[in-house]
Amino acid sequence: AARLGEAIRVELADLAMPSAQVVVAVEQDDDDAGLEVGGRCLAATDDGLDRVDFRLAAHPGAPLRPLGRAASGGELSRVMLALRVVLAGVDRTPTLVFDEVDAGVGGRTAAAVGHRLAELARRHQVLVVTHLPQVAANGNDQWSVSRTGIKVKAVRLDRAARIAELARMLGGAETTARKHAAELLDAD
Repeated sequence: AARLGEAIRVELADLAMPSAQVVVAVEQDDDDAGLEVGGRCLAATDDGLDRVDFRLAAHPGAPLRPLGRAASGGELSRVMLALRVVLAGVDRTPTLVFDEVDAGVGGRTAAAVGHRLAELARRHQVLVVTHLPQVAANGNDQWSVSRTGIKVKAVRLDRAARIAELARMLGGAETTARKHAAELLDAD
């Protein structure tokens, strides 16, 4: 648990949370009628003997609190991404879906999120819903998804269409945005 918490903390530092502290607490309840383990009677539940709690202090001076209460939406997304990156080597889930894992981030942090997602894609199929060009540019493939009423249309984009879509995401179709979009695709 201590190694897992530290590994998540290291990942979070690269995801614009340099002061975050993470503790993975593993606890067991004593129960007179429970299972005897090592001289203790432990309460067994349908979920097992251990109760695991992820605790986060996202900022310097913040108290460690349960993850769900300590993290904003963007911070929670980054913690989940960090956890997936740390567990990538042992996680047997073939496909990972991230729906706006980049919520609440931009700029350099968005680029770091995109790089981490690309790293995960070395071991898993990764599907990402994003509105950030720094994240989309890291994908092997890019699809444009649009909806009219109840009809949904998904189109796989070739390089020229990706540049146009990334330029649109950057805020314009003018030459400067297209040049920046091409640079994003060619980075790394």
